[in-house]
Amino acid sequence: MHAVSLGETRAASTLVDALRARIPGMRLLLTHGTATGREAGAALLRGGDRQAWLPFDTPGAVHRFLKHFRPRLGVLMETEVWPNLLHHAAKQGVPVVLANARLSEKSLRRGQKLSLLLEPAARSLHAGLAQTEDDAQRLRSMGTPRVQVCGNLKFDMQPAPELLARGSAWRAAAHRPLVMAAASREGEEAALLRAWREAQAAGGAVAGARLLVVPRHPQRFDEVADEIRRAGYALSRRSAWGEAGPGGDALQADVWLGDSLGEMPAYYAAADLALLGGSFEKLGGQNLIEAAACGCPLLMGPHTFNFADAAELSLQAGAALRVDGLPQAVARAGELLADPRRLQAMAGAARGFGARHRGAAARMADVLAGMLG
Repeated sequence: MHAVSLGETRAASTLVDALRARIPGMRLLLTHGTATGREAGAALLRGGDRQAWLPFDTPGAVHRFLKHFRPRLGVLMETEVWPNLLHHAAKQGVPVVLANARLSEKSLRRGQKLSLLLEPAARSLHAGLAQTEDDAQRLRSMGTPRVQVCGNLKFDMQPAPELLARGSAWRAAAHRPLVMAAASREGEEAALLRAWREAQAAGGAVAGARLLVVPRHPQRFDEVADEIRRAGYALSRRSAWGEAGPGGDALQADVWLGDSLGEMPAYYAAADLALLGGSFEKLGGQNLIEAAACGCPLLMGPHTFNFADAAELSLQAGAALRVDGLPQAVARAGELLADPRRLQAMAGAARGFGARHRGAAARMADVLAGMLG
């Protein structure tokens, strides 16, 4: 099973658990392409399992990889279509499935420009287990055989109770409403800080609130910290709190920086509402399902094409609202903070939305276990 990075590895965890329930003696080779994915993947291993880097997609490297490990079945998570890997796996009789598969309209157009390379790879897949019917139709148009809709594994991911409890404790200690920028991307933090400053100057509920910024990429933690200080805000970093949580200086700070890994459920549990990172620039948004599982209402920008179906379902459920940009998001956040009953209703809608769409792991595991006999 190849889960390139942290998000795919977390989603894969639910599928791995479902497969172990059906195939108790299963031996797993788990591969990655990033250090964060590999670190998270280590927790999924059991006796007899192995972990490795997926080789560069060159004929020689892929041939040696398959010859060495001799897998019976390959599972690529979400969007990982590797032409040489699929070609050599097919030559060696190893079926490869694209699981939790998603393909946006933008990615489809890009793939069609590289059709000589990607369409043979798509046809080499043994099957595609798609998140939505739209994803399934796009995969079929690329030539992927035996495509079926199984849902999104991320709905099956349940936040750890200890993380939710940690976030609730932070929230109780804060004594101020908390608005979170969840998985923010480059360019969004500066625009958010400007909008936040203007809204605070205008008064209203935002003036009494605290901002929590959780960047999407760990390598940007220091950069974002410097940006917050340059904007004139007193900053407290999560990495300075320790196990005791926020106290002293943190409770005096205007802005918190979520500079830790693996604590996103705690951040969602601490926040009154969140602004969805990646959706205010043309980046396609981030996974919004985790917020729903934690009961955190969302405000999202206009760019959610990477998670279009989940975004639309969230809007329909009343768990999220869409706005045109960050100034509008901050203004709407102030309106919601001033209306606790509306905010509570959105939190309940978020939890219900997440619960209604579970079951993808079981459906995918049934297909894969059947292929392994």
